[in-house]
Amino acid sequence: MMSQDDQTALGRVEDALRTYSRPSQLKITDLRVAVVASNYDYPILRIDTNQGLYGLGEVRDAGHKEDALRFKSFLLGQNPCNIDFIFRTIKQFGSWGREGGGVSGIEVALWDLIGKAYGVPCYQFLGGKYRDRVRIYADTPAPKEKTPQGYAERVLGRKKMGLTFIKFDVGIHQFPPGEGYLVGSPSPYEYAMRFSQRRNARGLVGTQLTEKGVARFAEITAAVREAVGWEIPLAIDHFGPISIKDAIRIGRALEPYALAWLEDLMPWEDVEANRIVTRAINVPTLNGEDIYLLDGWREMIERRAIDIIQPDLLTAGGMLETKKIADYAERYGLPTVLHCASSPIGFMANVHCAAALPSFIALEAHWLDLPFWKDLVTGLADPLIEEGYVRVPEKPGLGVDLHLEGIAANLRSGGLFEPTEEWNTPKLGFWQPDRRWDQ
Repeated sequence: MMSQDDQTALGRVEDALRTYSRPSQLKITDLRVAVVASNYDYPILRIDTNQGLYGLGEVRDAGHKEDALRFKSFLLGQNPCNIDFIFRTIKQFGSWGREGGGVSGIEVALWDLIGKAYGVPCYQFLGGKYRDRVRIYADTPAPKEKTPQGYAERVLGRKKMGLTFIKFDVGIHQFPPGEGYLVGSPSPYEYAMRFSQRRNARGLVGTQLTEKGVARFAEITAAVREAVGWEIPLAIDHFGPISIKDAIRIGRALEPYALAWLEDLMPWEDVEANRIVTRAINVPTLNGEDIYLLDGWREMIERRAIDIIQPDLLTAGGMLETKKIADYAERYGLPTVLHCASSPIGFMANVHCAAALPSFIALEAHWLDLPFWKDLVTGLADPLIEEGYVRVPEKPGLGVDLHLEGIAANLRSGGLFEPTEEWNTPKLGFWQPDRRWDQ
């Protein structure tokens, strides 16, 4: 038993350490969601506890809130500080693409909650930071006028916004039909499979680029490079669906323009196709936004099938798993770019993660054309982007909080973090320490 003097001394120590809560006594009491309508919807998570603290996370863009809610019955009553136990239990139910969003979003919310409990920023849990600022690259959708000049003006607009690293989208689906750019034409099904990444990468029978089509890629890239100059790193995305041989033809045609990378030339699951293209061209290749967990990344990394990895933190398994993936890739000489098309909550999770990665290159900003985006949270720096960088926050957790009015004004459907009692009972066969199978 401690004496009164001992208890008083302990209290002074806790005050000095800025104890924000009693972490050992924390219990999860609720999980609620608000779905924000955006270019890709944002299912925003809030994990509540018995001490009034809550953590914020997010299911990956265009994912479903149910991907997170199905874990609620297991989370209730758990201490959020036992994050490894929780993650190991639920990760078996995630999968590639958006199906990894529930596990990843919960992981982020737990780190945010733990950061608030201990009063430290999330990057500290990842081993500390390598940088105080994180470089941003601008995603740039195709222009309405799909000419070389149209692309140049669209990308130049990003430079005028102060971005110092730019990616733009150009693919065969944007070429005018019937003008000799393609032999044949991919079916609507093949275009749909381009985005699900579930198709045969070995070639599209009856569809291939002509020399005019390959030259079109080069004309557009040349116009963009001339417009923005040589000091700005440029990357390109959204090529396909194309065959391995056409990917090689495109890559070779674009070599004169000193591109930072060519993104998703081949589907991520066809490691051999990625390896063949990477070996055949002298432009860096990048892939991986739909790969789930380090185990899913191992073959791509170990075979060096691409030059740069691009995990999406909200698919890959969250902040710590993304850190593990990047560190593993670094052992094989592969640097990391982070894919991100999320709300400010997911974006700031990426900022913390990027700060902790020694091999980091740049983080995607997919929100530059969304006027309401910054209004979804409080706590963002103003201006958020300075000289092409975002400063790493020093506030506890992610460093941002909910702006309920901004979220309410942009809801897709349903209410604002409404009760979710229908998910309180198990819908998955979880083992729980205090619950027998027959209860």
